[in-house]
Amino acid sequence: MNKPKPLLFHLFHLNLPPKPLFSNPIHLMALSQTQTPTTHSDPPQNDDSDDLLCSNPRHNHEEQCSSSLDETPSSISSTGKYLIGVSRFERAWAHWTKLGRPKFIVAPMVDNSELPFRMLCRKYGAEAAYTPMLHSRIFTENPKYRSEEFTTCKEDRPLFVQFCANDPDKLLEAARRVESYCDYVDINLGCPQRIARRGYYGAFLMDNLPLVKSLVEKLALNLNVPVSCKIRVFPKLEDTLKYAKMLEDAGCSLLAVHGRTRDEKDGKKFRADWNAIKAVKKELRIPVLANGNIRHMEDVENCLEETGVDGVLSAETLLENPALFAGFRTADWVAGNEKDYVDGKLDQADLVVEYLKLCEKYPVPWRMIRSHVHKMLGDWFKLQPQVREDLNAQSRLTFEFLYSLVDRLRELGVRVPLHQKDTSAARDSVEVVAI
Repeated sequence: MNKPKPLLFHLFHLNLPPKPLFSNPIHLMALSQTQTPTTHSDPPQNDDSDDLLCSNPRHNHEEQCSSSLDETPSSISSTGKYLIGVSRFERAWAHWTKLGRPKFIVAPMVDNSELPFRMLCRKYGAEAAYTPMLHSRIFTENPKYRSEEFTTCKEDRPLFVQFCANDPDKLLEAARRVESYCDYVDINLGCPQRIARRGYYGAFLMDNLPLVKSLVEKLALNLNVPVSCKIRVFPKLEDTLKYAKMLEDAGCSLLAVHGRTRDEKDGKKFRADWNAIKAVKKELRIPVLANGNIRHMEDVENCLEETGVDGVLSAETLLENPALFAGFRTADWVAGNEKDYVDGKLDQADLVVEYLKLCEKYPVPWRMIRSHVHKMLGDWFKLQPQVREDLNAQSRLTFEFLYSLVDRLRELGVRVPLHQKDTSAARDSVEVVAI
């Protein structure tokens, strides 16, 4: 038997149908909807059980949205309401202000910024979040992909829904189907991976700026919600500024800037260029977000101060520590300053348990859960590698197994606390000065 191609190949290649990225029985809840019971059939038998949807019969009563994503979107030739009435810059800022001007934001992550993880991050300080990247053509053509890939709930706001695209009409058709359930439709112009090169989207559209402009204009002129974009920088600052200004002129209402180039894929090897982000912020008249070099809240605060941006995105660090925006940091970022930090009375095992409970409520494929467990418990597995090996050997995961895995780590005496700033020491210092 031929070995199947990797999931991401099927998901993002423009000429092949996808395997679902994630699934959830919550079909885009409307705020005013009452709960309607739904049922789930047994999942089909699959050679790769990690692609199966986790489920818990106790949580099968979910809200349903009154309008279906399968409905034909309204005419794509009509002018959207978003740009009508006042100047687009005023409208961009009015919208951002209406959302509360969120500063702490979950970045888009394929297979990782799914609904349960977004909700966990929101509990611990995230003020807005992006969905994983959705493929616009597949989203418009495949009803199963459409119903399973975009999942949300009424508490999941503010929300950016991100699409990759290279066809303005397909992009608009996809965006029309989700605009009622999000606060921005975002265009992915920053993915640097080889799959994006093959599919001709993401950062590889930087070589075709007229096409990029047409994508933004198509959405800006036809949607009832604003369009945002997420980009990477060019090697030359002047090219980055021209690019950002072009996006703004085309109708982009918010720009997120990853401060690395398309070729700088390794975040540990290449530092994001905050100076380039600062220059973009000065150049534009719309809200600007920064992405890159965020390890803890001190980095967040420094980025906001040094660049002047309106918000900060985090990706990799949140995977290890979803409580980052609540001021918790891992031991790696405490070393050398232990006297300034205390045990935050929270650890990653606690976060794993909370995440699993959210997955029981909002089911996702087991591969996502496996990935998050590995990320959050990575430091714990270093102390007890046999537990990690047992997880890897488990071909078919269950919630019972994962909860017992956490219990086993605790019984083995493993605990790696998350730390918080020792505010009592600072307070005592202030009191001494006052005396």
